[in-house]
Amino acid sequence: MRSEEKIGLVIIQGPTASGKTELAVRLAERFDGEIVNADSMQVYRGMDVGTAKPSPELRQRVPHHLIDIVTPDVNFSASDFRNVAIQVIADIRSRGKKVFVVGGTGLYIKTLLHGLIDSPRGDETLRDELKEVARQKGKEELLRQLAQVDPVTAQRLHTNDQVRIIRALEVYRLTGYPISRLRSEHGFAGGFYRYLKIGIVVERQELYERIDRRVDRMMAEGFVEEVRTLLSLGYDAGLKTMRSIGYRQICAYLAGELALDEALRLIKRDTRHYAKRQVTWSNKDAEINWVEYPDSFATICNHVIEFFA
Repeated sequence: MRSEEKIGLVIIQGPTASGKTELAVRLAERFDGEIVNADSMQVYRGMDVGTAKPSPELRQRVPHHLIDIVTPDVNFSASDFRNVAIQVIADIRSRGKKVFVVGGTGLYIKTLLHGLIDSPRGDETLRDELKEVARQKGKEELLRQLAQVDPVTAQRLHTNDQVRIIRALEVYRLTGYPISRLRSEHGFAGGFYRYLKIGIVVERQELYERIDRRVDRMMAEGFVEEVRTLLSLGYDAGLKTMRSIGYRQICAYLAGELALDEALRLIKRDTRHYAKRQVTWSNKDAEINWVEYPDSFATICNHVIEFFA
């Protein structure tokens, strides 16, 4: 590979339970590749059942990277992911292997390909001040203030999206520039990868049935015991990781706040909602080649052959 050539990545995307892992393994086997995880929960050690990590059998068939790399009390950001992924991808290519990136965390993939805007670090004092404004005057007041200084961002945010509204106001207060301008100047452009995006499309009812079956399988595989073990190791139920879908409901069950049947119902419901958000995010990306899997496996392989050729 000439030094000026960009590394080629095949990126497998789609909602949870759509079959991304199985597809990535089959492609990596066929094209002599290795897999880079881009799921924001599978990076955590000890969180196996509830994050639906690839089975030991699949990980033996094909090398997987960026799984089990940090403990659950670490705040592992999209920027952290990009930093380590760049090194892993370079190593894979140095050994002559193809690179397959798989995961449902759209921000991880976007950050890997295009980087992050150069915005200031959070200011807790300023955030607390803005939260107090919302408490006293209502959330609508924050959106009104944002509309005055950054109408582009304000127009695309809902009043209830307080985290993003506060962040946009914070950036403006700290830099004097609207975050929409910073994004426009950055353009999420550039980078040193060329890529093929493959997205798995699943009919909604079928996807929801797959999610329900997966959650039932998680329970049978010891999800409750996994959460109990994490708590016994000192990972507090208030941690960001322990507040993720599935873990927070099982924590509530173990604390006596929910019956197990109710916890199970909520996990399924919230996972379906999460899958819907993943689809909404992905549908905004015109670069994704949407395919059905496994029906279109031959077509997918042809896409990959043409890409690497």
